[in-house]
Amino acid sequence: MKSLHQILSEFIHDAEHFDIKSFGTGLIHHTYVVSRDKTPVYILQALNYQVFKNPNAISSNISILENHLQQNHPDVIFPTYVKTLSGESYCYDLYQPYRLSLFIANSHSIDSCTNPDQAFEAAFQFGKFTSLFETLNMRELQDTIPQFHDLNFRWKQFEDCLKNGNQERIHFSQSEIGIISENRFIVDDYSTLISDGSLQLRVTHHDSKISNVLFDYQNKGICVIDLDTTMPGFFISDLGDMFRTYLAEATEEEQDFEKIIVRKSYYDAIIHGYSVAMEKSLTQTEKNLLNYSGEFMIYMQALRFLTDFINNDIYYGSKYELHNFNRAKNQLKLLSEFRTLIS
Repeated sequence: MKSLHQILSEFIHDAEHFDIKSFGTGLIHHTYVVSRDKTPVYILQALNYQVFKNPNAISSNISILENHLQQNHPDVIFPTYVKTLSGESYCYDLYQPYRLSLFIANSHSIDSCTNPDQAFEAAFQFGKFTSLFETLNMRELQDTIPQFHDLNFRWKQFEDCLKNGNQERIHFSQSEIGIISENRFIVDDYSTLISDGSLQLRVTHHDSKISNVLFDYQNKGICVIDLDTTMPGFFISDLGDMFRTYLAEATEEEQDFEKIIVRKSYYDAIIHGYSVAMEKSLTQTEKNLLNYSGEFMIYMQALRFLTDFINNDIYYGSKYELHNFNRAKNQLKLLSEFRTLIS
């Protein structure tokens, strides 16, 4: 096993002069801030190769996006990745890929959305991100997680788990399975939207939680980060996940479901920020689907949590026996609250 400084030395010559410390609260990758004289200079990440089985697809996509911006929007701030001294995108420690990016000066991230201004700024940045690549040929990009937000695929996984999953957990979850089944129309609507071409394929981030936006110290958005899931997709993924993760103060880990209350001022801020950035991009049909995006993403996450619970927690893992079951119930309550808000 290589030390972190040995890994850093494959990217830069004077690695021994830098301090490396754990950084952030991300659940997928291990992230470190690399500082010199207490000033952050780089971000070092160990990619989760269990989730991202083709790291080269990520580096290829990022390179394509960066080249597009340099040619069309050279003043836009974009995460810059550093090649190894031998010219590679990653340094490997056995099977573990590491990458290095420049730390964007005078920036910070936040873990949760605590006021509507933050929701507006984040929504604007995600909308702006997609709109910047309006002329990019989607065929150039690869899927870094195939079928990641394909609701038909997630429904098929759910059906399979009801046939082959833990029978005790299936029996325990009958009420939640019933609610999921009653809302099957969300899947049917998605199928129709895909088949009739109502949704345009665009560059989509697919992980629009607020911690993936950098802010300056006047709390204005700078850019989006963590581009591993950036690939062709539909706007309902990014807008929907902002509704899912910004509207309620309670997170998906909250077990007191009475605390899951959506906040209209945050909803208005998300709609405003995203619509301003995407005004010239969204079709009228898509503008009519803004609220559907919330139902789509909240429902899909509930579906995925319940599927994983029935499959004995093989994807998300769990810290206690009913962890994914409670996550599913949490999202179903959020779905109900969201519907009340938009009705």
